[in-house]
Amino acid sequence: MKLIVGLGNPGPEYTKTRHNAGFMVLDRLAERHGMGQVPKSKFHAMILEANIKGTKCVLMKPTTYMNRSGMAVAEAARFYKLAPAEDVLVIVDEAALNTGTIRLRSEGGANGHNGLKDIQQKLGGQQYPRLRVGVGPKPTVMVLHDFVLGRFRDEEQPALASAIDKAADAVETFAADGIDAAMNQHNMRDKPEGTEGFDAWAPRPDANPSEGSAEGK
Repeated sequence: MKLIVGLGNPGPEYTKTRHNAGFMVLDRLAERHGMGQVPKSKFHAMILEANIKGTKCVLMKPTTYMNRSGMAVAEAARFYKLAPAEDVLVIVDEAALNTGTIRLRSEGGANGHNGLKDIQQKLGGQQYPRLRVGVGPKPTVMVLHDFVLGRFRDEEQPALASAIDKAADAVETFAADGIDAAMNQHNMRDKPEGTEGFDAWAPRPDANPSEGSAEGK
C-alpha cells in the first residue's frame, strides 16, 4: 500500500491557489483512478482509496491547514503500518520552481515549507519521498506568503495543466515501481508548456482557523 498525500488548505477561499498544487494533483488522480467514489473523512483528512497500476493507494488531503499537515500523515502511516521512506509520497507546491515543472526527491529538508516541516517533525525524520510542483517564479516585489496564497494567472494555466498531468504520471510510476524509478523517469529538465478539480474533495475544515494556519512557508 502507498499513501499519496497532497498538501493544501481546506475551504473555498483557497481553491486553486498556488499553495494548493498538491490538492490539484490529487484531483487529477481521482479523475483517473477514483472510479466515482466519494471521499471520506478520516485521519484529520479527506481520503479516497484507489488502485493505481496494481497497487492499493490511499489519496489524502489533510484538512488541518498547511502547517499542521503532519498530524494526518503520521496518523495514517501508523494505522496502515507504512514505512515512510518507501510507502509515503508527499506532493507539495514549490515557489522556487517555474510553473510547469516538477521535481521528485527521495528525502530532504523542508526548504522553508511549513507543511513539510510539520510532516518531518511528526514522522521523526526527513526520510520520505516528496514531489514538488513548480508554482513560481515569485516576483521579487511580492511577499512569499501572499504569492503562494494567490491564484495562477490566465497565461499560466496551460503550463499548470501540463505540470498537474506530469505530476499525476509521476505518482503512478511511484505506485508501481517506487521512488527511484519515478525520479529516473520524471526528473527531466523539462520546459513549461504553457485544472480542473474533483468537487467532492471540498471538505469543511475540521480545524478552527485559530488552531491552524493557511500560511505554509
